[in-house]
Amino acid sequence: MSERRLIARHAGTVLVGQMATMAFGVTDTVVAGRFDRDALAALSIGAAIFISVFVALTGTLQALLPVWAELHGAGRREAMGRSVRQALYLCAAATAVGAALLLSPGPLLAWTEVPPAMRGAVGQYLAVLAAALPAALLFRIYATLNQSIGRPSFVTWLQVGALAVKVPLSIWLTFGGLGVPALGLLGCALATLAVNWLMLAVAVLMLRHRPEYQAYRLWRRPERPDWPQLGAFARLGVPAGLSVMVEVSSFTFMALFVARLGSTATAAHQIASNLTAVAYMVPLSLGLATSARVGYWMGAGRPEQARRACWQGLGMAVLAALVVAGLLLGLRGAIVQFYTREAAVAQLAAGLLVACAAYHLADATQTLCIFVLRCFRITVVPLLVYCALLWGVGLGGGYRLAYHGLGPWPAQQSPLAFWVMAAAALGAAALILLALLRVAVGRAGRR
Repeated sequence: MSERRLIARHAGTVLVGQMATMAFGVTDTVVAGRFDRDALAALSIGAAIFISVFVALTGTLQALLPVWAELHGAGRREAMGRSVRQALYLCAAATAVGAALLLSPGPLLAWTEVPPAMRGAVGQYLAVLAAALPAALLFRIYATLNQSIGRPSFVTWLQVGALAVKVPLSIWLTFGGLGVPALGLLGCALATLAVNWLMLAVAVLMLRHRPEYQAYRLWRRPERPDWPQLGAFARLGVPAGLSVMVEVSSFTFMALFVARLGSTATAAHQIASNLTAVAYMVPLSLGLATSARVGYWMGAGRPEQARRACWQGLGMAVLAALVVAGLLLGLRGAIVQFYTREAAVAQLAAGLLVACAAYHLADATQTLCIFVLRCFRITVVPLLVYCALLWGVGLGGGYRLAYHGLGPWPAQQSPLAFWVMAAAALGAAALILLALLRVAVGRAGRR
């Protein structure tokens, strides 16, 4: 089978699972939006904070994919099992940090001047999701293991099954019925809590009983912490996780700053953010699939095959991004009508999707680059690029343009200012990371 077909099949399977997971957020957005505008606005803030914390922590764990893919390529199955057990220590530390952040959002909400009326609902929402965090991070280890050995379908079917539970459960708990009172936004959070622990329970049963995992001897007694190995995990995972945090936290702060413009702007921004996150699943899936193949070939001692997989994956990501961007532009009117029945929110959101299309083109390119760069253990430079451009140019420039004006442009008083500057910043990041990837691939080919 050709490398493109392998990447496409792997990515397609991952995409189905990622879209199912993203549908959790889409479900909550639609359900909260139809419950009332205030619930949707509070969800925008709460979801932005949770996603910033969650993706930073999952990025740290997901960065282990090339490590395990190399061990798989080298045929070192028992070493891979030991590595997975060591990763549990990293997962425990990540859980402790994440839960502490989610349970104390007050200072952040006050600093960003989120309206006091929203803070109580946001705090309740995050407290419930803190209880879901351990299960979600452990499931991420399971997902990363399966992606590294080329078996993403085991993860995908669990995610699809969980969605079938999540949708009716969110509707029921939010609107009430059968003796359960209407819980509003809290109902969405409780549904998320339930399905995360359900997915983990099924994943553990599969790890215990499926024959595909037996060669890795995962169920041996956990070894004591191997500090050199954990240090190597941290050097790879922490910068990778921080890079993801910088990217997503720019969304978080964008949502928090947009909240000052009122519930209409906040609701429109939430729709645009949700659609952008859904679109991101395509390059994310291709990035995971491509890095798994590059890592496999590096472990097998075949750098030329790794180079081929890298460039073929990048070409597929750019082509897919062009298709997705075209759909966002061409169908934006119909898309926003699905999310909301309020004309003012729909009109503003439709305008934001034009900037979202440009944002996605840049996002797809840089996502593929950053995933493959991890195979070459390059994580610190991308983190510095993200900090300078996404925080400095994107978020900082967006804030200036929205509230104070930037150069010849007066203050816009619109979330569109943030989206335009974010797209420009991510485009610059994509060009820098692409150049860095060319250098890294060239060096690997000469070894």
